[in-house]
Amino acid sequence: MKRQLTLAATIAAAALVLTGCSSGSADDAGGADATINIGSLYEPQNLSNTGGGGQGVTEALSGNVYEGLYKLTDDGEVEPLLAADDEVSDDGLTYTITLRDDVEFHSGDPLTSADVKSSIEAVTAEDSQSARKSSFDVIESIETPDDSTVIFTLNQRSISFIYNLSYIWIVNDAATDLKTSEDGTGPYTLDEWKRGSTLSLTRWDDYWGDAAKNAEVVFHYYTDATSQNNALISGQIDIITSVQSPDALSQFEGNDDYVVNNGSSTTKELLAFNDRLEPFNDRLVRKAVYSAIDREKLLNSIWGDYGQLIGSMVPPTDPWYVDLTDVNPYDVDLAKDLLAEAGYADGFSFTLDTPNYDPHPAVAEFLKSELAKVGITVNINVITADEWYTKVFQDRDFEATLQEHVNDRDVVWYGNPDFYWGYDNAQVQKWVAEAEQAKTTDEQTELLTKVNKQIAEDAASVWLYLYPQIVVASSDVSGYPVNGLNSQFYAYDIVKE
Repeated sequence: MKRQLTLAATIAAAALVLTGCSSGSADDAGGADATINIGSLYEPQNLSNTGGGGQGVTEALSGNVYEGLYKLTDDGEVEPLLAADDEVSDDGLTYTITLRDDVEFHSGDPLTSADVKSSIEAVTAEDSQSARKSSFDVIESIETPDDSTVIFTLNQRSISFIYNLSYIWIVNDAATDLKTSEDGTGPYTLDEWKRGSTLSLTRWDDYWGDAAKNAEVVFHYYTDATSQNNALISGQIDIITSVQSPDALSQFEGNDDYVVNNGSSTTKELLAFNDRLEPFNDRLVRKAVYSAIDREKLLNSIWGDYGQLIGSMVPPTDPWYVDLTDVNPYDVDLAKDLLAEAGYADGFSFTLDTPNYDPHPAVAEFLKSELAKVGITVNINVITADEWYTKVFQDRDFEATLQEHVNDRDVVWYGNPDFYWGYDNAQVQKWVAEAEQAKTTDEQTELLTKVNKQIAEDAASVWLYLYPQIVVASSDVSGYPVNGLNSQFYAYDIVKE
């Protein structure tokens, strides 16, 4: 074969941990021989980027085990990676990409244009579960005139085409069993995956680029944030990729043994309606629900002084961001008036499908309490991540749901009426299509700003808040990413003293 939260740790528990354990790294080896131990709440469902592997597979494998033609940096810039050169035709319909000639897969097979073609086709296949699948509907054909050249012909202009390619892993076309094994080109190979516990990556000595600065990376998986925080305090791990219990940050802030990094986030917490179903097919009802929720209180209860409110799907790091937090203000009287206007003066009830990992269960309870004040009864149905994917994302069998959306530039999904939330606005669809065919970034930005404003006016979903991106690490490690764009966590520059 080729190759998420208990919201609060109690003060008493924290005190026990602090007095019973000393800070320190799990592995004392430093320099190039170091093992970097990383704590995460997001264990992969499997190891495939097209098989519903989830957020965790991106975090562990993207850029570490697998690479794309292009790379999305931690600062949100797109840079060539496996692509050595590219040329775009004057009409914007033909992209000719030349591959690096010094790249091999972990199995020893050389990278060829056939691998690129098969990798794209895996993403666009009928059974693909890739969230980026629809982004490549613009591809008319893929030609491979020689081993080092790939020619993409598009059926229409796509200003985001190179950006979208940065999401696609290039996988050996002869690889099999990709849900449990790998054959990428990255600086690490998969060592061992102990389900429910750890996933280990080992530095690959034959890597085509700069070698990883550490010998091994071990992702440790936790089912709640308190256990994860305690693991850092006790020295079992060196880094937490994204802190999910800010009330426990006092254990790390002001302590020279740790560094608390508050980076830029693209992760949005959504109350997503099934806009196809009554009563959520009514814009007034959606706006009423929005205005019944004290989002500032929610954010403070979950994140304290961290995170921020947003009024639409767009985070401040996207070019088309505008502050829309006042479009649907918190106003209980307004919410009641809107419900009455929509014919629901006595309220209604609905089921909220809630992922079982933090912070969703606590958010669900908060929403239940808030909406009860305007006569809306919320029945909470707690489901696993796998169940969410099948029930909500795949089968659309839901009324409303909670979910975090991690990607930047994902406002365009509101232009797809077939997406799981079913928002269907012909004008928004037109703007999204025109933005993708734009000839300049200024034109694209103008159109997607309109989209941003319209979905807020329609309360297409309730954007509860933007997560903070809090990376906490032992003070003896450095070189880790802090912005957490799209859940990726590049580990190859991490060093330990």
